[in-house]
Amino acid sequence: MFIQSILPLLLASLVAASPTGIDRRQSISSNDVTDGNCKDTMFIFARGSTEVGNMGTVVGPEVCEDLKVKLGGELGCQGVGGAYTAGLDTNFLPANTSPADIQAAVDMFTECNTKCPNAKIVAGGYSQGTAVMDGAIQKLSTEVVDKVKGVVLFGFTRNKQDGGRIPGYPTDQTKVYCALGDEVCDGTLIITAAHLTYGDDASSAATFLASKVE
Repeated sequence: MFIQSILPLLLASLVAASPTGIDRRQSISSNDVTDGNCKDTMFIFARGSTEVGNMGTVVGPEVCEDLKVKLGGELGCQGVGGAYTAGLDTNFLPANTSPADIQAAVDMFTECNTKCPNAKIVAGGYSQGTAVMDGAIQKLSTEVVDKVKGVVLFGFTRNKQDGGRIPGYPTDQTKVYCALGDEVCDGTLIITAAHLTYGDDASSAATFLASKVE
């Protein structure tokens, strides 16, 4: 039963990890926080399971690029890496990711606040990365979470469990993207073709995030 349930996730995730659809201007990894390249706004993103780089390929890089255009280049982008390796098995844990994965994101938000104290922060996640962001934002200190102006979640794996929101975080600062037919939004880990379509929502997500910081 376990193998039958995880096989669709594995196969679809491998497709999602393919970089062939990424524009050459976009990067599967961004490290503006760790490099201290502070901008007016910093975008922190958690990729989906098995995605390469620290931004992934399905939607993270596109949101970064679109948001840079909307903010006139005053944007830094950072993927969650380190302890968060975007493995498959952690999807089956109670929080749909591991405590170490969540802490990796918490550490990144904290580092951003320390290195770029005057920056506004926006964030996003895809697939397992949505669970990482969901858990991390709930653990942030008041000082840091007050700087997080908007969050976008694509294929929210805790959509049903958490009622379509991040518990304790303002709903008007959150936008959840759940494609028609994406069963992970219904509380399952069944991956359909719809789960791989979120690149289509990158521009909309960037518009939403820009509206929260402009």
